[in-house]
Amino acid sequence: MTKRYDIAVIGAGIMGMATASYLSKNGVKLAVIDKEYIGSGSTGRCIAGIRQQFSTPASIAVMKENVSLFSQMEEEFGFSVEFYQGGYLLMAHNEEMVELFKSNIKIQQKEGINVSLLSPEEALSVVPKLNIEGLLAAAYCPDDGQAYPFAVLKGYKTKIDERKGDFFLHNPVIKFEKKENFLLYLEDGTVIEAEKVLLSAGPWTKELGRKIDLDLPLFPERHEAMITERIPRIIEPMIVDYRKDGCYFQQMLTGQVIGCYTPSPNVPGLRKNSSREFLLEMGKRMVRLVPELESAAILRHWAGSYNMTPDGNPIVDKTPVDDLYIASGMSGHGFMFGPALSKHLAHFIGNDEWDTDFSEFSFFQPFIRRPRKP
Repeated sequence: MTKRYDIAVIGAGIMGMATASYLSKNGVKLAVIDKEYIGSGSTGRCIAGIRQQFSTPASIAVMKENVSLFSQMEEEFGFSVEFYQGGYLLMAHNEEMVELFKSNIKIQQKEGINVSLLSPEEALSVVPKLNIEGLLAAAYCPDDGQAYPFAVLKGYKTKIDERKGDFFLHNPVIKFEKKENFLLYLEDGTVIEAEKVLLSAGPWTKELGRKIDLDLPLFPERHEAMITERIPRIIEPMIVDYRKDGCYFQQMLTGQVIGCYTPSPNVPGLRKNSSREFLLEMGKRMVRLVPELESAAILRHWAGSYNMTPDGNPIVDKTPVDDLYIASGMSGHGFMFGPALSKHLAHFIGNDEWDTDFSEFSFFQPFIRRPRKP
């Protein structure tokens, strides 16, 4: 059975769902395909942070727009996505990191971000329970925040449904070819014919690209995360410790503390197995920063995959295959980047031209990609 669409989106995480939602505003006949369920990949396993403290003008502009988009979602969707601006506090325990923060803050302030460099004592005023031993300075933006990923995905799903988009879930793409249009052969025997296709399947994007002879510089890494029981509110911002044995965590509106750390060495591959080592180590690292968390019980922990690029920057671009687009390689920042990147990508797919300068996120067009800094 063949079903025909204007556009097929492969991947129902934040990038696929948001782009599909924006595309559906234009009345296109749309299909969203996922090998599992909505949010089953990286989006449903993230820790929900939203920060504007990046080091390049394009990334900062995207995140500045994202803060605005997240703040409008309750009105747009008709229900709360638990967007809360508790801020981000980035900690520097060595002079090199202090200098990097100073350099980044100059760029961020030039782009209109409300960010400043705090002394240890000023950082303590932001997080009164914080252990500032060894802290030299902290970069702080009170306008950064958090949102609930599943509510955001639900909002986009609601809009796509209202505009008569179709979903093909728990239905992997088995075969993928380009003739006059694209033909996507799904596991249940359905054939999707589409004029244009977006690959936005997170850590499975590389595998899908191979099905159409496209070699993408993407590689998955396993990352683990955890969440505690609800406790009285003691933390406002996301706390980010950049030491080699650091971590990052925040307290959700529900009172639960959610966080993770970057393993060293990195753990390559598509893996969902969680480890006892992470559980013990994460507890120690959190308590070192906020000793009062020692009595908080960890309810569960899990793992998922970042989809990485060699330079840590996303790939949001048109591929050498005519009418095939990609939004992938978010390198751990997909949820926070998603709405604005998707909004502009939807315009690009619909009009074959960008409405803003996204050359920093290109891969197939000639330009200089810059490695991402903290």
